[in-house]
Amino acid sequence: MASCVQCNQGIDDSAAVCPHCRSLQPSRSHARTLGPGTQIDRGYGKIVVDARIGSGAMGTVFRAWLFWDPKGPRGQEKPTPLALKQLKPQASIQPELRAFFQNEAEALQLLAHPNVVRFHELFTWTPTLTGAALAPGAPSGVTPSASQSPILAMEYVDGDTLEDVVARNVARAKLAGKGALPGLELQRAWYYFQQLLGALAATHALGIVHRDVKPSNIMIRRDGIVKLTDYGIAHLVRPMHGLAAPSPQELAPGTGAYMSPEQVLGHPLDGRSDLYSAGIVLYEMLAGRPPFLPSEKSEFALRMDQVESTPPPIRSLVPMAPPVLDQLFARALAKPPSMRFGSAIEMGEAFRAAFGLPTTPAWLAQGEIAQVALGAPQDPARAQKLATLRNIVKQEYRTQPMPQRPIPNVPR
Repeated sequence: MASCVQCNQGIDDSAAVCPHCRSLQPSRSHARTLGPGTQIDRGYGKIVVDARIGSGAMGTVFRAWLFWDPKGPRGQEKPTPLALKQLKPQASIQPELRAFFQNEAEALQLLAHPNVVRFHELFTWTPTLTGAALAPGAPSGVTPSASQSPILAMEYVDGDTLEDVVARNVARAKLAGKGALPGLELQRAWYYFQQLLGALAATHALGIVHRDVKPSNIMIRRDGIVKLTDYGIAHLVRPMHGLAAPSPQELAPGTGAYMSPEQVLGHPLDGRSDLYSAGIVLYEMLAGRPPFLPSEKSEFALRMDQVESTPPPIRSLVPMAPPVLDQLFARALAKPPSMRFGSAIEMGEAFRAAFGLPTTPAWLAQGEIAQVALGAPQDPARAQKLATLRNIVKQEYRTQPMPQRPIPNVPR
């Protein structure tokens, strides 16, 4: 049993945060693995890991706090919550997986959109007695090894995944019984969908294809702002870091229930592939399920359905939906890319009109951001216009004040 450094009450030896006063505790062991209590000195401030919040095939995600150097230019600012994505040790030594990780960082660096999770920094952390970290480019002669762990620091999104939101609504519909909407109401679905389309419009304008658009990669922040996350398998127009296209014998990266036919087949992709996936996301928001059910089929069978099978008409699952939605989903989920919507904004306009909903300043700003994003980076007028448009998006979509998470104390 240890004592809290702030309130002196008894806490568990391994506790990173005091359960009584919520103050952060110093690490009581050498920093050989990243975990609660690990402190990483970045020069401009200290990053302190708070809790593990998720794990995937390639990496583990932690919530952390950035405490700015008191003597630095941002020393008077409050600590900043961050999400740290650490490449797993077994993945760190695989060049292809390290390349995916690097490309995620590059994609997020290019994007600065209110509906895309914000990039903070990519660095290499070397587990040592002091928890020191190396900057991305130093030293250049270091050979990657399991002891060096790439870490992507990005905006921490406090909220729920769209997958969780849909699941709650499906459960509520089952309790309500016959006649209840199986998924979200049209207006609420459009509120989330237009923010996703805004993120994709900016992504595509910069020559990036996300390739993994699905409800679990869409976060709904507690103040109503949608954030598209996980650009881990994003494809940049320029050649990726040593990543070759999958051979016919290999499964293309992605999630079968949401992949476009061309992605399944390993064909060249553009933004229309993401729009196919976005169409499935909207279908699931309304129907409470995707067109092809992951619970009933293998990953391979789901992928073959995307190539060969016709999705059930949306009105067979949502009879109260406007008849025009069957036509719009037939276009959104067409097998040939040439038969789909040409852009995220065009797709959004079609569904907005079908829902009978008015346009808004935020939705208009989404289209303008995508147009302005391609301007000269150093143009002051462009930068000012982008700032104004982003502010409109942030303000218009915010439904309530963002709850304030308690800021822990940390020993200096």
